[in-house]
Amino acid sequence: METTLQARLQDWRRQLHRYPETGFEEHRTSDFAASILGALGYEVARGIGGTGLVASLRAGNGMRAVGLRADMDALAISEHAPARAHISLTPGKMHACGHDGHMAMLLGAARQLAEQRDFDGTVRFIFQPAEEHGRGAKAMMADGLFERFPVDAIFGAHNMPGMKAGTFATRGGGIMASEDNFVIGIEARGTHAARPHMGIDPIVIGAQIVLGLQTIVSRNLDPSQSAVISCTEFLTDGLRNVIPSAVTIKGDTRSYSRDVQAMLETRMREVSEGICRTHGAQCNFEYTHEFAPTVNSIEWVETAARAAANVAGIDSVDTNVTPMMISEDFGAFLQVVPGNFIFIGNGETGEPLHNPGYDFNDEILETGARYFAAVARLALARDPNAQAY
Repeated sequence: METTLQARLQDWRRQLHRYPETGFEEHRTSDFAASILGALGYEVARGIGGTGLVASLRAGNGMRAVGLRADMDALAISEHAPARAHISLTPGKMHACGHDGHMAMLLGAARQLAEQRDFDGTVRFIFQPAEEHGRGAKAMMADGLFERFPVDAIFGAHNMPGMKAGTFATRGGGIMASEDNFVIGIEARGTHAARPHMGIDPIVIGAQIVLGLQTIVSRNLDPSQSAVISCTEFLTDGLRNVIPSAVTIKGDTRSYSRDVQAMLETRMREVSEGICRTHGAQCNFEYTHEFAPTVNSIEWVETAARAAANVAGIDSVDTNVTPMMISEDFGAFLQVVPGNFIFIGNGETGEPLHNPGYDFNDEILETGARYFAAVARLALARDPNAQAY
């Protein structure tokens, strides 16, 4: 008897779960996906941005192309689920974010489209390495991803614990935040704790900077917009009876637009350097862009929503979900190619993402696979001159 789609997807997902690999080390994972896609008749290109791959299939006479993306990497977390039959067999690593499920859903969509050939154009399945630390999308693009494999639009999805299983949620514009990291180095003059007047105290200066940074969002950002500045580390070279010579403050920021990113960086630099200058200390300010904000293209939101409604019913699709401050490497793709990112409910109970006990809900695998196949068909059929459906 032929294996049902659901049974095949579950088998694929659990095989991937047993052998997790972290960013840019997804060699076995990439081999697994490439083997299945090759057997389905796809033209598979390997080694894109390291371990990434693209599998392409054309049907009909259409000249347009659509990209469907899944992330491949796991997390450096030890899985804590002793009763789980498909528990990770790699010590210290597990699929705690559901990328195993994302890959299985995409492979399921590839199987449906290869068997039915009911689309007009080219479908490209993009398996991306190193999503968790925001490096894989840039690596693939630096390796000529969209020049070698052009697409008119790209679509991605992520499972979401806390959402009803099999439901969908998306929105136009910013749906997930950027993540920027900062390091503020304060160089002052250390002294004996009993003689603070002989030095320049970087702890006091650092404390003022931490508090000063908290006024930026409340006093420089339009209240209708959102941002977060979090100082997460405060490091010194002092001792119990020694006022230190240096302090390092580390942290990150989150926002939904490039303009807000730029404002945060400018004001943080000004506040940090200004406070240091007031006290006669030296400030070394570093600000790096780790994840771009994930900003959905308005013209493709309706396409994604219609595909989700075709699969799950219109009442199971939210097209105005509240943006989340989490970050996703898919945002880097959307800076170059239009498209849409959507959440798929993983169930209202169970462990959250990045938890040692988390597991992908196999019950939504077929729903996700059918969504990806549906959105590919609709995107390729869409009138390129239309603003929306």
